[in-house]
Amino acid sequence: MADPSSYRPRPGEIPDSPGVYRFRDEHRRVIYVGKAKSLRQRLANYFQDLAGLHPRTRSMVTTAASVEWTVVSTEVEALQLEYSWIKEFDPRFNVKYRDDKSYPYLAVTMNEEYPRVQVMRGHKRKGVRYFGPYAHAWAIRDTVDLMLRVFPVRTCSAGVFKNAARTGRPCLLGYIGKCSAPCVERISAEDHRELAEEFCDFMAGRTGTYLRRLERQMAQAAEDMEYERAARLRDDIGALKKAMEKNAVVLADATDADLIAVAEDELEAAVQIFHVRGGRVRGQRGWVTDKVEEITTGALVEHALQQLYGEETGDAVPREVLVPALPDPVEPVQEWLTGRRGANVSLRVPQRGDKKALMETVQRNAQQALVLHKTKRASDLTTRSRALEEISDALGLDSAPLRIECYDISHLQGDDVVASMVVFEDGLARKSEYRRFQIKGFAGQDDVRSMHEVITRRFRRYLAEKERTGEWADGEEPGAAEAGPDSTVAGTDGAGLAEPPASTLTEDDGRPKRFAYPPQLVVVDGGAPQVAAARRALDELGIDDIAVCGLAKRLEEVWLPGDDDPVVLPRTSEGLYLLQRIRDEAHRFAITYQRTKRAKRFRSSPLDDVPGLGDTRKQALIKHFGSLKRLRSATIEQICDVPGIGRKTAETIVAALAQAVPGGPAVNTATGEIMDDTEEPGQQTGSPGEPVSTGAPDERRGQER
Repeated sequence: MADPSSYRPRPGEIPDSPGVYRFRDEHRRVIYVGKAKSLRQRLANYFQDLAGLHPRTRSMVTTAASVEWTVVSTEVEALQLEYSWIKEFDPRFNVKYRDDKSYPYLAVTMNEEYPRVQVMRGHKRKGVRYFGPYAHAWAIRDTVDLMLRVFPVRTCSAGVFKNAARTGRPCLLGYIGKCSAPCVERISAEDHRELAEEFCDFMAGRTGTYLRRLERQMAQAAEDMEYERAARLRDDIGALKKAMEKNAVVLADATDADLIAVAEDELEAAVQIFHVRGGRVRGQRGWVTDKVEEITTGALVEHALQQLYGEETGDAVPREVLVPALPDPVEPVQEWLTGRRGANVSLRVPQRGDKKALMETVQRNAQQALVLHKTKRASDLTTRSRALEEISDALGLDSAPLRIECYDISHLQGDDVVASMVVFEDGLARKSEYRRFQIKGFAGQDDVRSMHEVITRRFRRYLAEKERTGEWADGEEPGAAEAGPDSTVAGTDGAGLAEPPASTLTEDDGRPKRFAYPPQLVVVDGGAPQVAAARRALDELGIDDIAVCGLAKRLEEVWLPGDDDPVVLPRTSEGLYLLQRIRDEAHRFAITYQRTKRAKRFRSSPLDDVPGLGDTRKQALIKHFGSLKRLRSATIEQICDVPGIGRKTAETIVAALAQAVPGGPAVNTATGEIMDDTEEPGQQTGSPGEPVSTGAPDERRGQER
């Protein structure tokens, strides 16, 4: 625990102007970001007597080890910079709203030649029109199914669309009239786009004009005695009205507004948002946050507005935003919203009438969301705390292991040997700090040696970072400071990025430094040999303050270094369940990476070794000749006929293919069928001597670890 007076700025050092400030901990991580109209007055509040501070504020200032600030010219700039830094650094003490689910949107891909209607989640894409969010994906599909009768816009994927265009036959929706079938040119691209725009107009709330037009057409068809057409129009009108009934009318037809309500107690706050477009509730969403600092309702609203509109522009920001309390001051926030929309935005508290009544409904939803969240959270917090305490007691640790790292080795019969590192903090996965390794120190299958290499490389990086930042205690000597072979870092989707050298992790960078923070407990997937290898690696680096254990799969036994007998936790133990979750997550992450490497190796080709031959020209060669076998038998002149291939490149290709001796025939491992690469034009072939497996990915899974 740090003493705030040890890093308090000197009197007169802090400017009396608008700006944004950052508190950092002893590891230089940004733990809190704030803005102020006057930096001097705001920061002075943090350095008063600790007894007078709110408990959460006191926890923050005693965790921090330094404070810094950036001066800006206006409060609007401070608001923008604060939002950017909170998104970049993810400070632990800032208010961070957590979506209780990933909300689905009804999206129309207007950026494609033939726009498609579909359900989308996640980040919004440029050129796509979004409607919602909706509470459930099935609600979107029900609405779309009703509207396709009137607006038969394409809903199929790119693969289905291309296959229909190739065969000249539309899908089922094309036959039953719920798709205009642009894939077989029943409608031109221009007419289909116009149809998609009408769909978007209707979803945006401009319904009255279109319904009146259909009613006039129905009356005209009946007058002309075209009764079948009149009946179809009648059914279309009924379908549209039924779709409209799914969104209740709550305000005047022209009202576009977002209503935000907040329910809070001493520890947490819940936010509910109703999106009203064209007078109808078009979407609803909710967030929950921990109140890690003493904060007013107006400040909670301000953070909610940042979260909601920080990455939105144009019509995504409504003309009117109704809130339970205004931020203080309100002018910078209103000016910021106006800048995001590009037109005036009204930010106010409703006082009377329909809008106040609707706000009360939103408030009740927020209150219910907070009650439901606290019911779930209480059980969750209790369970996680009990699990960490059980692990601490079973392993004889001094305190509960708040950060646990788990390592696993994966390979396929000794090939493509990789390792994973997953991180759990406070019993929850922290996927942004997952890491994965390629075993480079040796070839072949040796899990014990692989585990020793991975632990050594990970903690060499930790020691190197500790030495670089000057965090050695008095009399302490660093271990091997040289970083090990490059590793990769992966986020939530498991995609890896090259690890930068430690020299690029500057002290001024407040983002989490890779491998910079030690765990309290290292868990390895395996028994006594793997545990001994991990402990030996730490001992060789001079690290003796990190506990090590292993979890063996067969009997779920916990092994400690040097013990002849394992620690057996009860099957109903929350601690054992947490260790199993961590171990299984490490195994999943490792085997996913191993399969990715294996698939990439199986897709390799002798053409990969030709200098300067990229993917485009390789595809052109295979497309021109039909297969690698036919390309091998081609002459230099024939290869030169391929667009983009010159004589020098053709000679290099012939030489490369001549050196690569073709292997045996490819075999379908599922059926045993001999595959002839001349039969399917454009198919990919394996490396020389390697059969191409066309079976399911799981068919060889029994041989991999």
